[in-house]
Amino acid sequence: MPPSSTPSFVCSSCARALRLATTESRAAAFSTSALRFAESLPLRSDEPRWKQTPPRMRMPHRIRPLPKQPIWKVNDKAEPVDAALDRFIGNAAGQDVKGRETLDEEVKFQWQSLTHRSFDHGSRPYNDKLAYLGKRILDLQTSLALLRSPPPASFSDALDPHIFTHPALSTLNNLTPHTKGSTLSPKRLAQLATSYGLKSVVRWKPRQTANMESSGEEVVLATAVYAVVGALALQKGGEVAARVARERVLKPLGLKD
Repeated sequence: MPPSSTPSFVCSSCARALRLATTESRAAAFSTSALRFAESLPLRSDEPRWKQTPPRMRMPHRIRPLPKQPIWKVNDKAEPVDAALDRFIGNAAGQDVKGRETLDEEVKFQWQSLTHRSFDHGSRPYNDKLAYLGKRILDLQTSLALLRSPPPASFSDALDPHIFTHPALSTLNNLTPHTKGSTLSPKRLAQLATSYGLKSVVRWKPRQTANMESSGEEVVLATAVYAVVGALALQKGGEVAARVARERVLKPLGLKD
């Protein structure tokens, strides 16, 4: 009987290599279906990236059923955004410059400054980093405005009410965490954003459309205010952003220069 060309035994190292090769091929075969589905849905060349979600970031089928609540509609038109920016920014960038002209297409029409990370599962550019920058600017301008405000009523000292006092430190007690927190509270900033029309153009997905308060609407609107200030700092510089923070945010909240 002629000898067989196939060995009757396999060493441990070869068996381990065969198992790894089989596992990798199975994993590749499993993931190929998702790649083929994504390749069948290419990006539309006539629309920019901010208007569409890449196919590979979308699930081919919905797993969870639709929630039994009112359908939440998000604004997708540019004119309401322009009107809201005109009311919010005003002429802070110049007498002949409208608010819609201060942010270019990559920030304004992409709506990164007005897009919360809950929108479309975070697959579009959202405003977290812009809000971080804008909050730093507003915190600084709030501190400066509080230092220029009248000093609070001091507590009487039984020994000497004027001990350790100096005119330069008379308004230092305004810079308490409670004072700054109450000045820039999410509730007050949300009311300000609503008055400027930002509420109708912010893109986000509430957890419960029937209960906006529990979905965090105030925090989302406050984040949008911070993000617009941060976007202005990147587009027009810190001077314009600081002017908007003073005149369009702090002044309506009761803090004047």
